[in-house]
Amino acid sequence: MTALSPHLRQATPVVAARGEGVHLYGEDGRRYLDFTAGIGVTSTGHCHPKVVAAAREQVGTLIHGQYTTVMHQPLRRLVDKLGEVLPAGLDSLFFTNSGSEAVEAALRLARQATGRPNVIVCHGGFHGRTVAAASMTTSGIRFRSGFSPLMSGVVVTPFPTAFRYGWDEETATRFALKELDYTLQTISSPADTAAIIVEPVLGEGGYVPANRAFLEGLRERADRHGFLLILDEVQTGVGRTGRFWGHDHFGVTPDILVTAKGLASGFPLSGIAASEELMTKAWPGSQGGTYGANAVACAAACATLDVVRDEKLVENAEAMGKRLRQGLEAVADRTPGIGDVRGLGLMLATEFVTEDGSPDSETAARVQRAAIEEGLLLLLCGASNQAVRMIPALVIDEAGVDEGLQAWANAVEAGTSGAGQR
Repeated sequence: MTALSPHLRQATPVVAARGEGVHLYGEDGRRYLDFTAGIGVTSTGHCHPKVVAAAREQVGTLIHGQYTTVMHQPLRRLVDKLGEVLPAGLDSLFFTNSGSEAVEAALRLARQATGRPNVIVCHGGFHGRTVAAASMTTSGIRFRSGFSPLMSGVVVTPFPTAFRYGWDEETATRFALKELDYTLQTISSPADTAAIIVEPVLGEGGYVPANRAFLEGLRERADRHGFLLILDEVQTGVGRTGRFWGHDHFGVTPDILVTAKGLASGFPLSGIAASEELMTKAWPGSQGGTYGANAVACAAACATLDVVRDEKLVENAEAMGKRLRQGLEAVADRTPGIGDVRGLGLMLATEFVTEDGSPDSETAARVQRAAIEEGLLLLLCGASNQAVRMIPALVIDEAGVDEGLQAWANAVEAGTSGAGQR
C-alpha cells in the first residue's frame, strides 16, 4: 500500500473538494476563507471563470508544445502581455516551471554574463528548495540542512530586519549596507561577485519589507562594482503588494527579475526577465527545459494578466491591504503577545513574542489552529514559525476582509487565552 511521504504534512486538516474565489470547500461541505492562496499562487482567486475558460479552450487545442522545439501562440501572447507590465529595459524572457528553477536560471545567467563565481544573498531570504536555490536560502535551516555540501560561492549579508534587531528602520538599513560593504572587503571581492539577490519583501523569512534606502544602496553598489542586482519577485509580483511588482514601492529596477506564483493563477509557470543585451550573454544551450512555457499554463497566465488589469486587482490589493492591516493592528493593540504587524498590500504577517521579546512559535501555532476552527486558513512563517501570514487572493473584497478579521480576532483570543490589554 502506497502513501505520501510522512514529511508532507498539511498545515490544515482540510481535504479540499473545490475552490471558488477566496473560499475553499472541504469534502465535508464546510466553507473556509482561504488566506493562503496556495502560498500566494491563486492571485485571481480559485477557479476564476476567465482563467478556467482560457485553460479549457487551450486543453482542447494544444496541451504542450515544447518551446525549444516549436513555437505556440499562448507563449507569444504572454511575452507581449508581460511587455506591458515589466520594467523598461527588461525586454527578454526565459520561462520555466517553478520559482526555484527561475532563481537558478537567474543565477546561471549572472555567472555566465559576468564571468564571476559568487552570489551574495540576504539573511532571511527564501529562494527555493533545489540545491542551488536552497544554498541561497537562509530563512530557516529546514530548507538547507541534511544534504550537504551545498553549492559554493554563496555569501550572506544582513537584511534590514528592524524588528529582529530591535532598531528603527533607518538604523537597521545603515547597518545592513555597512555590513555589505564589509562583506565586499573581506569575503567576496567585487571582482568575484556576480550578483546580489534579494526579495522586496522577505517571504518565508517573516514578511519583512525592504525599503527604498536599502534597495537604492544595493543598486548603487551593483552599478559601482559591476555586479548584477537580481530581485526575487516570486511571491511579491503580479500585484501581491499593492503594486504590480514589489520593487515598484522603492523606485529601483533590477538587472534580472524573477517571477512565478501568482503569474498563472495556479498553473506551474515561472520566468526571468532581463535586457536583451544581458540575456544574450547566456551560454548557448544553458536555457531550456521540457515543460517550461507549457501552452495551457501560458494561456492561463494571459487570462490572469487580463483579469488583473480589467478588474483592477493591483489597486484592490492596495486598498484591501490597508483595510486588512488596520484590522490586524487593532487586534495587536489589545494583545500583549503580538510584537509586530508588517508587510505590504495583501502580504501581511503578525509576529508573536514572549514576555522577553523572543519569538513565540507555540502561540503562533495555537492561533493558526484556532483560526481553522473559525473557518480561516492561514500559514506560518519566520525562522521559528513565529509569525502568522495572510495572503488572500487579490479578488478579496471588504466583506471578505472583515470576515477574515473577525475570525482572526476570535482565533487570537483563543490562542492567547484572552490576554489582557497592552
